[in-house]
Amino acid sequence: MILGLIEHDRGALNSLSLQMLTLGRRLASELKVPLHAIAIGSEAQALAGELAAYGASTLHLAQDDRLDDYAPAAWAQCVAEIMGASGAQMVLAAGSERGQEVMAHVAAKTDLPLAANCTDVRPGDPFEVTRLRWGGSLLEDAALVGEVKLLTVAPHAVTAQEAPEHGQQEVTIFSPTLSENDLRVRIVSRVEPDRSKISLGDARVVIGGGRGVGSAEGFQQLQEVADLLGGTVGCSRAVTSLGWRPHADQVGQTGTRIAPDVYLACGISGAIQHMVGCKSARCIVAINKDPEAPIMTQADYVVVGDVQQIVPALRDEIKRVKGKT
Repeated sequence: MILGLIEHDRGALNSLSLQMLTLGRRLASELKVPLHAIAIGSEAQALAGELAAYGASTLHLAQDDRLDDYAPAAWAQCVAEIMGASGAQMVLAAGSERGQEVMAHVAAKTDLPLAANCTDVRPGDPFEVTRLRWGGSLLEDAALVGEVKLLTVAPHAVTAQEAPEHGQQEVTIFSPTLSENDLRVRIVSRVEPDRSKISLGDARVVIGGGRGVGSAEGFQQLQEVADLLGGTVGCSRAVTSLGWRPHADQVGQTGTRIAPDVYLACGISGAIQHMVGCKSARCIVAINKDPEAPIMTQADYVVVGDVQQIVPALRDEIKRVKGKT
């Protein structure tokens, strides 16, 4: 049996889990074993139908009053319990921040190796995996050993696809055995994000700004372009370090990984950490006065020039085309 950890936030499914299930379904077919899913918390039960559509024949639902919000070690304990009780051959999770954290705890609890950020998995003896290394700058082929194979699936490495056909899903509810140590780290309160704007992870158009924007006030022009295109504004790590934008707006390895239809990068040099965050964009347009900036070799289209002049001209032209002048 293959077990997939479903990531959700108080019942809101992370779509990366559907990418993980798509890969899991392919592996289950090759190994001729069923694909199961595990979800933590009572609010996850509403996800059962959607998970069945992606091939999960059984949903193991962990319920405990202390699991109403995220607790990484407690989630790992739930995974380890089902892994042992069901005789899972492989456990998969999305390569998100939570997925990586929980699976690291699972690996520590079970003393098993973990292959993170896999883009492909080839069953055999041993299993072979291809995974992202060095911030996504190279691909590594490696052998994965261990009685149970633990791995995470790199974001956007697999296109989520529903199963051609699926049967009735079985839902089993269990109460995990949790210690106080499992609950030492958990979410106890939240500061809600601004729901009035499109999130970076969901935006189809992202206008990114770097140090070349010049100041916090300079992002107002980027916001105007984003509003005209129905998108949102992101930034580089240098911008958050300067205090011009909050960390929630950061695109990159230590920020948000995005996959918009268009990413317009304004005054961003294109350090490897930033490119890891935006490389899944379908089209990258770079504006930079330095023709030798690293991002210029990664972009689909480039504009060599001063962001301070080009962005206002772009804004005015979009307004003209849209009849908003």
